[in-house]
Amino acid sequence: MTTEAHPARAQQTTPGHCPALPPEFFTQPGANPYPAFAELRQKCPVRQINHPPGAEAYVVADYDTVSKLFGDPRISKSVNSGPKWFRDVLNESSPILIKNMLTADPPEHTRLRKLVSRAFVPRRMELLRPRIQEITDELIDAFPETGEVDLFNDFALALPMKVICEFLGVPVQDRPALHEWGLILSGAPYADEESNARLKWASEKTEAYLLDLLAQRRENIGEDLVSSLIRATDEDVFTNDELVSTLILLIIAGHKTTANLIGNGTQALLRHPDQFELLKNDPGLVDNAIEEFLRYEGPVYRGTLRLAAQDMEINGVPIPKESFVHLLLNSANRDPEVFEDPDRLDITRQGIRHFAFGHGAHFCPGAPLSRVEGQVAFTTLLRRLPGLALAVKPDELEWVFDNSASRGLAKLPVTYDRRLPR
Repeated sequence: MTTEAHPARAQQTTPGHCPALPPEFFTQPGANPYPAFAELRQKCPVRQINHPPGAEAYVVADYDTVSKLFGDPRISKSVNSGPKWFRDVLNESSPILIKNMLTADPPEHTRLRKLVSRAFVPRRMELLRPRIQEITDELIDAFPETGEVDLFNDFALALPMKVICEFLGVPVQDRPALHEWGLILSGAPYADEESNARLKWASEKTEAYLLDLLAQRRENIGEDLVSSLIRATDEDVFTNDELVSTLILLIIAGHKTTANLIGNGTQALLRHPDQFELLKNDPGLVDNAIEEFLRYEGPVYRGTLRLAAQDMEINGVPIPKESFVHLLLNSANRDPEVFEDPDRLDITRQGIRHFAFGHGAHFCPGAPLSRVEGQVAFTTLLRRLPGLALAVKPDELEWVFDNSASRGLAKLPVTYDRRLPR
């Protein structure tokens, strides 16, 4: 998506004489973006950014403003509130992707959220805990007795993918394809035609597969999530497109965010031996530790799509209608106005009001499942892999900032003394 492809009113400076941030602020922030976030909060907490390239867009970095914008009716989640070129790209490359609650405003958002909320109640997630524990142990059983493994790809990424596919009732042989398609879909839309062509391919493949899965379940309703969604249509009217789009959302959000929670949290622990020992010696701290991991090294560094539904101002900065408004969650989660000593990892920290799962009406309904998976993953890793340590220097870890809003590792090489039995 170049400027030539969609002319926009991009300015060179923002009010307050702060120059617009380049796209690289999002796409190439390096291993430690937090000093840049701190400078942004201090000098220009609302600032123009050239992302998507050539578009009118702004980033919001401080906790208080981010919190207010989550519920501001002038901020829209609907693709229809964006510029024409943006609508055209998505409608051409992946129309099925934009028919779920993530790209809807009330009352549509409220209606579509019902599809997901009833399936992800905490009580139901707790019933899944024994199976999540079994999958976790199966993955660790596949590790060598001792040596080195890639804990991100072989564990953190594999665990939530297996869980969400079992939750959906997806056959084992189909899961690698869904994993591949899901990673492509999570970055929509892309900045070049080749990537958007691949996005269209993945979207069509996913849509065809899920339509077939829905047809199969309608003939044989069970207790899986797909069956639950079909039963929901008996109470409310949902189209096949809405069902498929919701399933795509669950596949993307159901494994990538949790994978980053586990990967980011584990590397944070391994870089802070005192916190590692604290959690290993007191597994009862795991619930609080997960909230601190989500705050300290969040798996989603900025909020999903938001657009100005009208001309407005944010903290005195004029925001034209159809502008992109990026909520910088990982900056807000380290705001010293809210968190004491925010750059310190402290798994005993109290009152952790982070934005990793969103806020208010846009709080992630899948959070209970992600938390259960995290609880099982961290306690099991620390119990079964004594001597767990990074296999590389911390500054050698490669962080991935793709076109989606996620932030995680490319891989997490670790060593351990031995693998203990279940």
